[in-house]
Amino acid sequence: MFGKLTVILFCILFISTNAFSAGSNKNTHHVIKTLSIKSNGGWDYIAVNPQNGEIYVSHGNQVNILNSHGDSLGVIENTIGVHGIAFAPKYGKGYTSNGKTADLIIFDLKTHQVLGHVKVGDKPDAIMYDAFTDNIIVCNGKSKDMSFVDAKTDQLVSTVPLGGKPETAVSDEQGKIYVNIEDKDEVIVVNAKTFAIEAHWPLHAKSPTGLAIDLKNKRLFAGCDDKKLMVLSLENGNLIATATIGNGCDGVVFNAKEQLIYAANGEDGTLSIIKEISPNIYKSLPLVITAAGARTLTYDSISECVYLPVADFQKTMKSKDHHRADMVSGSFKVLVVGK
Repeated sequence: MFGKLTVILFCILFISTNAFSAGSNKNTHHVIKTLSIKSNGGWDYIAVNPQNGEIYVSHGNQVNILNSHGDSLGVIENTIGVHGIAFAPKYGKGYTSNGKTADLIIFDLKTHQVLGHVKVGDKPDAIMYDAFTDNIIVCNGKSKDMSFVDAKTDQLVSTVPLGGKPETAVSDEQGKIYVNIEDKDEVIVVNAKTFAIEAHWPLHAKSPTGLAIDLKNKRLFAGCDDKKLMVLSLENGNLIATATIGNGCDGVVFNAKEQLIYAANGEDGTLSIIKEISPNIYKSLPLVITAAGARTLTYDSISECVYLPVADFQKTMKSKDHHRADMVSGSFKVLVVGK
């Protein structure tokens, strides 16, 4: 009896292990090219226009616009302290969040000409367009709230106090907004229609930054500062899985076609890639070497590539604030990771 039971258990284990391995292909991702931007200045988010693949890079006090070959298509100037870029294709408009002027710049997606400004909260950072409500949603780091701007009229319609520092937000495209609260180690759920906070979900990890969403399988992916990627249920906030990522994550994106989660690790200079084998099973693929400082990213479904902005840093010089090394002048670039 014991011998038969042992054989049965071994067969079950063997089949389960093979099924898991078959779902996780070998990692063929690598840096396939570099797009150079010669101007100086710091950076934060990068975004791709979903309609035409144009790449928008926040850089200093401007946004550089490139095509997939790295050719310059224009510059949006005077975006003082720019952090993020969002697109409202329905209205042919784009938006930048400008941290030092507490406003958004509105620009034309075809001509890149500035159309106007709208005031939001203090130190606007991450920004997104919610197609379900036609709102531009902004995370305001200093005032610890979220601004909702009507993309049709460009009027501020609501400001929602969050009680903590919002880092990144995503939408389920059905009326719910999920936002990482960096200093509270939680995700807050906001009703996009009533602007009411509906839930606080503890992450059991430190300082969440990047956030991505799998709409089909109803999963939320939160990149945290203690080298953890937390997978939550979109329905109730329950913890589904935890994956180990690199150090210094500031951005997470999801490739729905291949069911891959990418996390940019700025301190390690690596890109973590995690395969979603099923809604409850995840497999880490080999790390991709990027560059120290490559902490934010975006995924482009047109080129099927990941873009990460970064620059070279002085190795022998200390920065003025003794925290981050000085950039090498003219070294700013965008790394393109693909297969």
